[in-house]
Amino acid sequence: MEKRIEIVILGSGTAGTILANRLAKKLDLDKHNITVIDKHSNHYYQPGLLFIPFGIYDEGHVVKERTDFLPKRVEYIQSEIDRIDLNNQLVYLVEEGEIPYDHLIIASGTDIAPEEIEGMKSDLWHRDIFDFYTLEGAVALAKRLQDWEGGKMVVHLSELPIKCPVAPIEFALLVDSWLREHGIRESTDLTYVTPLDSVFTKPSVSEVLGDMFSMRDIKIATEFSISEVDVTKHLIRSWDEQEVPFDLLITTPPNMGASYIERSGIGDDLNHVFVDKHTLQSEISPNIWVIGDAGNFPTSKAGSVVHFQVEILEENLLQVLRGESPTHMYDGRANCFIESGNGKAIMIDFDYENDPKVGSFPLPVIGPLSQLKETRLNHWSKLMFKWIYWHLLLTGKDIPIPKNKSNRQIKHQ
Repeated sequence: MEKRIEIVILGSGTAGTILANRLAKKLDLDKHNITVIDKHSNHYYQPGLLFIPFGIYDEGHVVKERTDFLPKRVEYIQSEIDRIDLNNQLVYLVEEGEIPYDHLIIASGTDIAPEEIEGMKSDLWHRDIFDFYTLEGAVALAKRLQDWEGGKMVVHLSELPIKCPVAPIEFALLVDSWLREHGIRESTDLTYVTPLDSVFTKPSVSEVLGDMFSMRDIKIATEFSISEVDVTKHLIRSWDEQEVPFDLLITTPPNMGASYIERSGIGDDLNHVFVDKHTLQSEISPNIWVIGDAGNFPTSKAGSVVHFQVEILEENLLQVLRGESPTHMYDGRANCFIESGNGKAIMIDFDYENDPKVGSFPLPVIGPLSQLKETRLNHWSKLMFKWIYWHLLLTGKDIPIPKNKSNRQIKHQ
């Protein structure tokens, strides 16, 4: 009997789940075996965590069982991964066992690492210091906001890269709107602290957001590279001795990739895997592929990036399985909605070479969405995306938005 080709996917978040569904439809599963490995049992709709502190969503909106979205004929192993053995093409599990692979897809994402900052994960963690990138943090913050009567509120970004890089900005704008609705904005000193020299990495977006922050009296502390949280004095301190006091700190800690990446020796200092930014093949081995937040791609770590990368990886892997060279290239496309409060949002679309511009999306002129402009339709589109995510995107269905901004296949030169 002919040996089946072993395709192993590490991670069953957005990227791993979509790929498992798409590959299960495209491959002959009598000749190919697809195995998905993940240590978690729950699947989180991560964009929804932003809305939990404001009572817009609750846990039921953002958490479901991972296995509910994986194909029946795909093997799912719930286990923590110890390391990847490149020489023998094996994945070693923490609780014993080894999984062989012919092709390995790393889709393990990235997570917050508050322990990387001195004093951040102290006795004040989830008391006066909160994240909203985890369900636990978002739920705890929702409770803390209900008791807020005023004082120094600081929204803080530790460093880049992070998943969903606009989320801290969104939180600052949403909490400003929330404070005004509850009549406690005037009693709140709201400051946004960032290591960047402006609000965002893209100048066109930073200009628009900077104007919004100014109009809403949100103070901005730029070029603040955090060294520690001084728990005793209730302040954050930078390496050059700047200090920002807080009564309530909403922080985005450093993000780190999976620890097994470090143990396997295949990533950078943040445990993000070295990868060809166009083909999505790792720089370590041509039969190891990387997608989404797990890779050191020079683009945003965002769900839309995964959506656009999935088709590229799928097409390239199918070519390789046919004995061909991969020809499909990812151009760095990413887009996202930036919640701006008051029932409005901004939409941006960009890639490796092109910054966001004023215009319409997804179709020129007729849109119907507006780029770099606050609209209610953008806001409702972000809310509607939750249904699209659970019912279409995760299950691997085609969504008619070109994977590259140029709407064409990019070939090797």
